[in-house]
Amino acid sequence: METRELKINQGLEDEMEVWGYRPCLWKTALVGFGSVCSGGLLLLLLYWLPEWGVKGTCSRTTLRDAHTLLLRSTDEFRQWFRAKLYVKLAPGKRPFDVSDKQEAARLQNGDVARNSAAVGEDCIEKSTHPLPVQIRYFTHHSTKYYWSDAIQTFEVYKGLEDVKVCCASIHSDHSTGLSKELQEYRRLFFEENEITVRVPSMFKLLIKEVLNPFYVFQLFSVILWSVEDYYYYATAIVFMSVISIATSLYTIKKQYVMLHNMVAAHSIVHLSVCRRNKEVEQAMSTELVPGDVIVIPANGMIMSCDAVLVHGTCIVNESMLTGESVPVTKTSLPSSGEEGARTYSTEEHKRHTLFCGTHVIQTRFYTGQLVKAVVVRTGFSTEKGQLVRSILHPKPMDFKLYRDAYLFLLCLVMVAGVGFIYTIVLSIINKVPAKTIIVESLDIITITVPPALPAAMTAGIVYAQRRLKRLGIFCISPQRINMCGQLNLVCFDKTGTLTEDGLDLWCIQRVEGDSFNLPEADAAKQSLLYTPFVICMASCHSLTKIEGTLSGDPLDLKMFSATGWILEEPTEEETVLHNPIMPTVVRPPKHVLCEASENISITQNMELSVLLPFEIGILRQFPFSSELQRMSVVVRRLGEKHMDAYLKGAPELVAKLCKKDTVPESFTEMLETYTRQGFRVIALAHRQLESKLSWHKVQNLNRDLIETNMEFLGLIIMQNKLKAETKGALRDLRQAGIRTVMVTGDNMLTAISVATDCGMIPSHERVVIADAAPPKGIQPASITWQYTENPAHQAHKYNQIPETRLEEGVCTHQLFQEDQSYHFAISGKAFTVINEHFPELVPKLVLRATVFARMAPDQKTQLIELLQGVDYTVGMCGDGANDCGALKRAHSGISLSELEASVASPFTSTTSNISCVPNLIREGRAALITSFCVFKFMALYSIIQYLSVTLLYSILSNLGDFQFLFIDIAIILLIAFTMSLNPAWKELVCRRPPSSLISGPLLFSVLTQILTCVSFQILAFLLVRQQSWYQTWTPLSDACNVSSGGLSLSRNVTSPNDHKNIKNYENTTLFYVSCFQYLAVAIIFSKGKPFRQPSYKNWQFMLSCTGLYTFIFLIMLYPVPAIDSFLEIVCVPHDWRVTLVVIVLVNAAVSFTLETLILDIILWRLVFSRGKEAVLSPSATTSQSSIDRWGSAFLSWLFCRKNKAAKAQYMRLALELQQDTSWPPSPSSVTYASPSHADCSLHI
Repeated sequence: METRELKINQGLEDEMEVWGYRPCLWKTALVGFGSVCSGGLLLLLLYWLPEWGVKGTCSRTTLRDAHTLLLRSTDEFRQWFRAKLYVKLAPGKRPFDVSDKQEAARLQNGDVARNSAAVGEDCIEKSTHPLPVQIRYFTHHSTKYYWSDAIQTFEVYKGLEDVKVCCASIHSDHSTGLSKELQEYRRLFFEENEITVRVPSMFKLLIKEVLNPFYVFQLFSVILWSVEDYYYYATAIVFMSVISIATSLYTIKKQYVMLHNMVAAHSIVHLSVCRRNKEVEQAMSTELVPGDVIVIPANGMIMSCDAVLVHGTCIVNESMLTGESVPVTKTSLPSSGEEGARTYSTEEHKRHTLFCGTHVIQTRFYTGQLVKAVVVRTGFSTEKGQLVRSILHPKPMDFKLYRDAYLFLLCLVMVAGVGFIYTIVLSIINKVPAKTIIVESLDIITITVPPALPAAMTAGIVYAQRRLKRLGIFCISPQRINMCGQLNLVCFDKTGTLTEDGLDLWCIQRVEGDSFNLPEADAAKQSLLYTPFVICMASCHSLTKIEGTLSGDPLDLKMFSATGWILEEPTEEETVLHNPIMPTVVRPPKHVLCEASENISITQNMELSVLLPFEIGILRQFPFSSELQRMSVVVRRLGEKHMDAYLKGAPELVAKLCKKDTVPESFTEMLETYTRQGFRVIALAHRQLESKLSWHKVQNLNRDLIETNMEFLGLIIMQNKLKAETKGALRDLRQAGIRTVMVTGDNMLTAISVATDCGMIPSHERVVIADAAPPKGIQPASITWQYTENPAHQAHKYNQIPETRLEEGVCTHQLFQEDQSYHFAISGKAFTVINEHFPELVPKLVLRATVFARMAPDQKTQLIELLQGVDYTVGMCGDGANDCGALKRAHSGISLSELEASVASPFTSTTSNISCVPNLIREGRAALITSFCVFKFMALYSIIQYLSVTLLYSILSNLGDFQFLFIDIAIILLIAFTMSLNPAWKELVCRRPPSSLISGPLLFSVLTQILTCVSFQILAFLLVRQQSWYQTWTPLSDACNVSSGGLSLSRNVTSPNDHKNIKNYENTTLFYVSCFQYLAVAIIFSKGKPFRQPSYKNWQFMLSCTGLYTFIFLIMLYPVPAIDSFLEIVCVPHDWRVTLVVIVLVNAAVSFTLETLILDIILWRLVFSRGKEAVLSPSATTSQSSIDRWGSAFLSWLFCRKNKAAKAQYMRLALELQQDTSWPPSPSSVTYASPSHADCSLHI
């Protein structure tokens, strides 16, 4: 058989390539020998590179015969995983292969062994069954993959949906339950119904943490320093590493515990399970398998699986999934007709499905019947399980800073390699002992690659985390703080994030005859009591009473409370006594009813029995459907012989379902008047049903037969108030060039109006709704482009865009917005269709789409990935568990809720508004700039010390232990930890920090400073050897008295046995010069505005620099014998000390000039951010601008940046669309999909 790789999960987000391997004895022996010879380093390398570990110990084989699998993700990260293959015995190959009768026959003599063992291990018990089959499987990311001989690959068994059963079949074949034997058989494949989040032991977490390459290198450095008796700095590094590891372990452990507690709550419960023999038995929820039938108790329960209702009705709180603490009515699955013939799908039939983790508040049932549901998915296959999986196994974050940091370190390693070879060659030439050669050559590596770098880099993030905490923002993933500094797009949920949770009734607009009445603010006034409009408001809803409190959708609550009516539900006793089910009743308050009846004359031909009592019974509800965008009810008034149907929903759809003569001519104009002002508009309609319709017939009627030929009643105008902080926060983001996008589960019109109201979409800019429809029969998929305004007066304005030049860090998004006055709005349904049938349009749409409405949780996550796919750095702000996947997937997720969402989100804000987002970005930018500053400083520290040591090695000398200690602790650690304390700048500026270390400005900065330090160190080293008083230093040397102007100091008396040759003039000179170089580059690299507060406001840093400068100047100009002896400094003439002062001052001046004047002012202005001025003032003709333009052109040519293409994909795409005269599509056009995904637009 072929040993080629196969793909599993094809077409899905977690698609992977898989190869089969089996153990190879000689390879394993060779690796073992190599590990012993390398002291375990080979094992570490194979641990870091799992593909090498598998290929180094195994040989390729077929997947069918494999013992070990090598997996690789097919996304941009190309991650490698190793998986062990297991086998177990079962009566059948698939979970749905064995029927009840077959299983009863096979299991009557005993149970199949379910113990799984690694391939090749003889741990499987012998079964009494004839010819059991082997099941081969492996587990990856909490999902089991089973080998299928039929399709020759691995497949995942999710549940009842695998057999593609229709709704009617669920009622006929699956609603009676499973036998105990069949349940046992299916459990072989689906195992226990439990979402297990195992909290790893502290020991495992510790091992995983310390095997990080940085900590391994630190261990190597500490061992080397201990051999050299350099215990002080080694102790400091060990101390910092212990604190860093302890902090990391505490954070990781805390996250695991939080997630475990969230998942474990109510995950294991006792429940009632129906069996085939019509018995109901008690069982644990962990025993459930797909196909089981469970009984939902009347007082509700927490669902431990995904199940579809087959009998009864449930009131469910789905806040775990939707983020909305609104009870939802779930009805039983259709069993007949067109809907009954459809294949069951949890997505399509979600209004009949009870999802894992949701709370069933109460049930409604018929006399003598239980509320039953068929289990369709268990464990990690459930909606909650998939959410937990996305949290446990998120995609890695690809942040350029960290990738470039490793590249930069690799460069330092190469420099260290040069020093390593140089040291060995030089030592051999000078016949240095072998031990000294080994120690000093290895020491040059620890000097070049600073072991303190991780601690220094972490310090800035820790300080930023502390500042965020003071702002009420808590962080569980500190590394993401840096990513916040690069955000150029933020997605926002709407309800509870941008707006308040509820809606307010603004007014009602009733229809009488063929026109609208004047707006009315009070729907509860007596004159409207008996009108169909108010009856519709009072009855057309899904409200219910929970523990005596009215509960339901906020819109329904506001609408019902505006009428002043009362809702009464039948008690459990009343339901048992009556058959059929007792209806829910709504009625006006008694005192209002009496007053109204007194005002009505008998001459109106109304019987008193009609007026008193006045009660409306709700006989059937057709729940709100996001696809249909409407809901309806069938009611009967007490004493009436006929029934009535009331409907509410999106105005355009409701108008289509009504008789044309009942819809006012001014309907469209009236609707636009309100929607443009940001109101949410609901339309109402009514229809009197035929008298011959009975209660039983109504229960079996399709809603399409009722929701037709209706009479239009009018409009309800609702206001969704923005939070007070929303507009200001969005304005700050917009001014900073950060794009904002709304991603909501709410309907399209509301989302657009809120986006306009809050400033996401300026009022003068138009919205293009991309309304996509899936293929039907021979009709291909299509997109209808609907403009919300009449675009005639600016039909081609979008294409008249001046040429712009884009650079990283410039407010590119703001430039686009200034010239393009359109925004796309896309619904969840259209989003799915476009992704599937119009993949070539997806990048174009996400570039300009501002509103995404009716988005499901998984669609939100997909959108984040699409935006990241065009190189946006994406933030997500939400407040519900439905945002968990998106919060986790975004570069920076900000939760406004401390419940489920906070477990998945890296950031949680205690303030429930989006003012936290600008604050987080400001702190992120400050932290990112701090990381660059610290990294550059630590890199320069390594190079400066490397230069000093390399120069001293040439004369067989070195820095002394206490000189190293003074530099490493008193200067480097003190400066590195205090330079990170600069607070964030007070406002967001229209410029992002650089995201890469391998960029023009940063490379220029680092390289020029390196060249400056090299030049002045070599200058000082050569110059001291040219002095007239210079000679090879000995304990008897007295250079201080050579200079006529020098001070008369006592002779340095040292031990004559200085085998390391530390004390000499070159050492003293380079020690002084290098100390000042460390301080100079620290001050120069510690940048302030526009991302951080100026360094002079960082008093700890300023105090440290001032104190160190003062101390070093004092010991250089006025030597103290005790300090000189401690630091192993020799006495030099006073004239040379003055010369050193001049050298270090000139060095500082040159460094400052290169960094501040040339880089920050000239090069940054004329080269690195050149397109910004060109766009903002393209017609400038002043002499200064001419000079700037010629200078810019010359420097761009010099730095090879002329006509440089934009790096980010969204920038390149934006430039392409500027030249595309056919984009956006013209109003009222339709784009059709073709088999090759080529589109064609037709004007209607």
